[in-house]
Amino acid sequence: MVELAESIPRRLRVAALGRGARGAVTWDLALAAVLAVASFVPQLAGNGLSLGELTRRQGDLWAVVLTLGQCLPLSVRRRWPAWCLALVAGCFAAYQCLGYRSDFAGVGVFAALYSAGAHVGADRSRRGLIAAVTAGYLTLAIALHHLGSPERPLDYCTFYIALLACWGGGAWVRGRQALEAARRREDARLAISRERARIAWELHDVVTHHVTAIVVQADTAQLLVSGAPDRAVESLTAISGTGRRALAELRHLLGVLETPADGVGRPEADRDGPGAGRAPALDRFRDLVERTRLAGQPVELSEDGEPTPLAAGTELAAYRVVQETLTNAVKHAPGRRTVVRVRYGEEIHIEVTTDGPVVAEGAFTAGRGLTGLHERVSSCGGELAAGGRPGGGFSVRARIPSGAGL
Repeated sequence: MVELAESIPRRLRVAALGRGARGAVTWDLALAAVLAVASFVPQLAGNGLSLGELTRRQGDLWAVVLTLGQCLPLSVRRRWPAWCLALVAGCFAAYQCLGYRSDFAGVGVFAALYSAGAHVGADRSRRGLIAAVTAGYLTLAIALHHLGSPERPLDYCTFYIALLACWGGGAWVRGRQALEAARRREDARLAISRERARIAWELHDVVTHHVTAIVVQADTAQLLVSGAPDRAVESLTAISGTGRRALAELRHLLGVLETPADGVGRPEADRDGPGAGRAPALDRFRDLVERTRLAGQPVELSEDGEPTPLAAGTELAAYRVVQETLTNAVKHAPGRRTVVRVRYGEEIHIEVTTDGPVVAEGAFTAGRGLTGLHERVSSCGGELAAGGRPGGGFSVRARIPSGAGL
């Protein structure tokens, strides 16, 4: 069941990553194509990028090749950002040194630097790449100076700062994406932890209650076999019924865990709303009390008001409060008088008291069951308190808003 809880978000992440990767490739191909076409539009040449100002050569086949070399590698800028930067920067440097006229393709070096900052993986690789870019840029600046470029040292420094700004912008985006990915992983971890806790609560409530009843009824049957065989048969019949109910609730729980998020394929027992099938419901308090009586525990039930339709979580929380407290009464105070009081209204008030000796101050510690109940009731906006009574015995009190979760 835990594997099921973990596999669902994993499948969703894999599907989302597949769709995102296809979309990214499409956008990169579109960027490379648009930049390549724009590079051959004469009106955009004046908006291009020129570093050496060595315009002394007419366009030819090599100019076309170098122009495309500054554009087309951008189609793989996310998948192979370092290779994309190397190709674009190399073609840009050759284009500037050969003295071709300015064109729009030079913008590609900024896009390639941004992509390298955003998508190069390890820190060591990024440091090595920025060192290579710096060394290459110094080599280009020296070469342009020897070729007679009119650019001043300040112009080269300004251009280098612009290159670093593009790299830094990509690195900043990468950092934001890393933080967002870490946040999503933490959210997924917390969601899985909450689901594990919910499964643990349900299994504890279902299994502990029914197994406790079976054990008590089996012990009673052993005592009655020789002296009162008719009553022993009744105990065995109660054991059979309790076991079947436990299996039914476990099947319902497994069906809930296997239900897709959209509800398609829900078990028939749960399609008519909470409590319609095997799910516990408030109108089963009497059945729950009756089964506890069969286990030999004297239980009284008092209900005030009329039950109203509730959200599934609220209804289940109220049921589990009574179920868990009756289970504890059977385990820790067998044969003691237990009273269940339920008052319906805008809030559901539940009080379960069990007779017994005075509980010494500090002697009570909440176990897994009561801890799970407290968290379950709190998640519905309610409150739960448990402890010894001044006159002796033990009590559990719960207040749950009727409209919680609607």
